[in-house]
Amino acid sequence: MSAHNRGTELDLSWISKIQVNHPAVLRRAEQIQARRTVKKEWQAAWLLKAVTFIDLTTLSGDDTSSNIQRLCYKAKYPIREDLLKALNMYDKGITTAAVCVYPARVCDAVKALKAAGCNIPVASVATGFPAGQTHLKTRLEEIRLAVEDGATEIDVVINRSLVLTGQWEALYDEIRQFRKACGEAHLKTILATGELGSLTNVYKASMIAMMAGSDFIKTSTGKETVNATFPVAIVMLRAIRDFFWKTGNKIGFKPAGGIRSAKDSLAWLSLVKEELGNEWLKPELFRIGASTLLSDIERQVSNNLCLWNKLTRVFEKGIEKSN
Repeated sequence: MSAHNRGTELDLSWISKIQVNHPAVLRRAEQIQARRTVKKEWQAAWLLKAVTFIDLTTLSGDDTSSNIQRLCYKAKYPIREDLLKALNMYDKGITTAAVCVYPARVCDAVKALKAAGCNIPVASVATGFPAGQTHLKTRLEEIRLAVEDGATEIDVVINRSLVLTGQWEALYDEIRQFRKACGEAHLKTILATGELGSLTNVYKASMIAMMAGSDFIKTSTGKETVNATFPVAIVMLRAIRDFFWKTGNKIGFKPAGGIRSAKDSLAWLSLVKEELGNEWLKPELFRIGASTLLSDIERQVSNNLCLWNKLTRVFEKGIEKSN
């Protein structure tokens, strides 16, 4: 991960001037969704790149130490060995960016990854995930306990009521306390954008989170009715860009919730590339929160490989006939 965002002083004059052009954002989102993705061997390359951005996640009530162990094994070996060898990518160290679990499962994940001999980061959700409606003291203690158990990334949820009622100073102060409780762990702030009421609120909450010291801003918990969407992503990415222009600090972006297909992942990579540039296309600044996405990516890599081999055989047969 990159260096911590130490944050800036709260600038309410900046927040008060913000007004998002909703129709323009929707038009931009439609353009992204209508665009063709990369094809053939380029698609395989992009899909392997997407794997390295995944925070491989399990946040279920029936999580056990054994399925955490399986999750960590999959994080280390996300794509089948035979596929990687066929693509000449077996020795490239392709893993997921992190594993993401509940605080009570951090120890299991740390132990499993250590046994597997890899240093993939362990991310823990915290602060009363997913609703964020527990007492602040409890939420802060949950962060500290997860860090003590070995989590190096903390995905916190904000108190949405502070956004809905325009209590920006209170939101800033709360996230500042989250930042302090994280210590050396990286802070990823979940905005739960589907519950913020407007795109203007999404931009304001994004900016407050970055001012308060968030290393990443994240769309959703994955538990809301509406999770990661392109309109909210565009607003968040432009807030990241504006914050960078104003402060020189690069903040990461993490869409999460509902990203299940390989095609979806390609669209998200394209969006980040176009809005922020290639500098953001690295795990230090871009993550995808997902639990089922990896299976479809592996399937599509296999399909692309079969297509590529088929085209090669057709080409070779054509040469043989021409001799």
